[in-house]
Amino acid sequence: MRAAMIGLVFASILVTAGHAQDSPTVVELFTSQGCSSCPPADAFLTDLARQRRDVLALAFHVTYWDTSGWKDPFSLEAATARQRDYARELGDDNGVYTPQMVVDGTTGFVGSSRAQGLSVIAGAARSQIPVSLVRDGKALRVEVGTGVGQAKVLLVGFDPMHQTHIGRGENTGRTLLESNIVRSLTRIGAWSGASLDLHPQTQTGQSFAVLLQADNGRIIGAARLQS
Repeated sequence: MRAAMIGLVFASILVTAGHAQDSPTVVELFTSQGCSSCPPADAFLTDLARQRRDVLALAFHVTYWDTSGWKDPFSLEAATARQRDYARELGDDNGVYTPQMVVDGTTGFVGSSRAQGLSVIAGAARSQIPVSLVRDGKALRVEVGTGVGQAKVLLVGFDPMHQTHIGRGENTGRTLLESNIVRSLTRIGAWSGASLDLHPQTQTGQSFAVLLQADNGRIIGAARLQS
């Protein structure tokens, strides 16, 4: 009996640890294939995507480099609009730039700065609203737990990896390896403190994640679809 009780407690600890891992720190990189200073930041994001299960790393390819000799095939107007929103929220006098990383929607910095990036990630707040994302037939199921506050629920579609040979522009002749490239960003609901159960259709992208983002830009919950 005692052994069984110990086993149940141990299993409970494992389940709790598993749920903790399902609320990752969100790292967003605003980048472009037309930007010669972006590949080191892309490499940093790739390392985070491969090595850090406690981090949800997402690459948002902006559009404002597309007229500089090379049109990024992954550029999204939604990525540019999202970065401009962050510039306003974070009070960045320099406006938008690449490469820029934003951690949990609260701290922005030059995306190729690994030391600063790792420091900001290490200091990120861990108290988050529970969020889960699973497949539900041909659709998805998103569950958000209870808490205090208001936030929008965003579905992110992304491709885990692409390799692109660049034919023109600042990176001419280079072959770029890029990870977790955002292909779609869709608002699927609003959360106001009560539990929420949503059943969105899949969007463009090979994999999916959900962000719970407050009105001030702070990300208060996140989950990735486990393959």
